[in-house]
Amino acid sequence: MILVITGPTAVGKTEVTLALAHRLEGEVVSADSMQVYRFMDIGTAKPSPEERAAVPHHLIDIVDPDEPFSVADWVALARLRLEEIAARARTPLVSGGTPLYLEALFGRFALPEGAAPDPALRRRLGRLASTYGPLYLHRKLQAVDPPAARRIHPSDLKRTIRALEVYLTTGRPLSRLERLGRAPSGSAGGGRGETPFFFGLWRPRTELAARIEERVRAMVRRGLVGEVERLLARGYGPDLPSMQAVGYKEIAAYIGGRTSLEEALASVVRNTRRLAKRQMTWLKADPRIRWLRAGMNTQDTVEDIVTSLGGKA
Repeated sequence: MILVITGPTAVGKTEVTLALAHRLEGEVVSADSMQVYRFMDIGTAKPSPEERAAVPHHLIDIVDPDEPFSVADWVALARLRLEEIAARARTPLVSGGTPLYLEALFGRFALPEGAAPDPALRRRLGRLASTYGPLYLHRKLQAVDPPAARRIHPSDLKRTIRALEVYLTTGRPLSRLERLGRAPSGSAGGGRGETPFFFGLWRPRTELAARIEERVRAMVRRGLVGEVERLLARGYGPDLPSMQAVGYKEIAAYIGGRTSLEEALASVVRNTRRLAKRQMTWLKADPRIRWLRAGMNTQDTVEDIVTSLGGKA
């Protein structure tokens, strides 16, 4: 049995996942595209050292901020970890809010065959975006792959580049390859052929917005500015993909004297809300997810999940 716990940023996934792991003797596989990076702890809201000591966590702190790391890299590692957890007779819990990771791992949008990353092409596309703006590339995507362009926001440069990369390297639109593609045999269960159980956490919009604002304030109290200063001092420049994450790019702009701290924090809050909205747009389109209201009582949420498993837990 594999459980997937997802939802937008700041909704409360960590609390529910930890409680489930204790209840089901589980181990957590992180499905967060920013928690893979070392030295980036506060701004990515990684589980605390105490939480990670109490429950084994995987795919956190596995690459440096300047190392290339693709969706395919994560999927390969995630499948291996799921098999290892199962071999220990433990319950795997895949937890995170990066929809592309979940879709690639569990097969709703299987990684297209032959569409391996092309770093040189990505750099060329990135230079075009720098020169003409993200909307220029999104219009190019609309011309060659309208379905993909409709689901990818014009400001989501990373996924726009990925979709164009697939088209330019394979000669076929990403949306068509997704329809034709099938996950490799057994990939939905990390090689064991199991169908995962998907649970999504949600909160009312105003409540989630308040949590996001409070979390940003808490990150500053915990030392977010100092964390970004240390990253820059280590030589991890603000143009790295990892440093473009929400929370890091805005604070780097403040440290570089391009904005005030007050303006930077307002941007972090605003961009985090936008990220949460994009995450929900992606996740709501997945019919496999059973949605649960977060925040009422963590233990009640855990009981709802365990009950819905129908005695499989």
